[in-house]
Amino acid sequence: MMKKVNIAYWIFTILLVLMMGFSAVMSFKRTPESDQMMAHIGIAPALMPFLAVLKLLGIAALLTPGLKRLKEWAYAGFTFDVLGAIYLFIAAGDPVKAWAPIIVALMLIFGSYICWRKKTA
Repeated sequence: MMKKVNIAYWIFTILLVLMMGFSAVMSFKRTPESDQMMAHIGIAPALMPFLAVLKLLGIAALLTPGLKRLKEWAYAGFTFDVLGAIYLFIAAGDPVKAWAPIIVALMLIFGSYICWRKKTA
């Protein structure tokens, strides 16, 4: 049973790290299109590099052995980031198809967190 939990944990975690890592890299690469999207949902484009650094720190916390409290903070931070993004897209009046893919990130966060808690229990 623990082997299955460990495998599931690494699948969820690797996919989560890849998604957050891609998001962080794209946040560093400001383009007119990304600035326009950020303005559309009400975020100052200048805030994006700060959020990108936080995502990279969260990734480091998840991938570093130990650091139980920092991992909890990383999962919380990723959850706040993703829920905030969903809220901003909804508040901007975007249709479901514009923000529904973000729910995949939320599922990866929850899957990784639940498996991590089972592994460390």
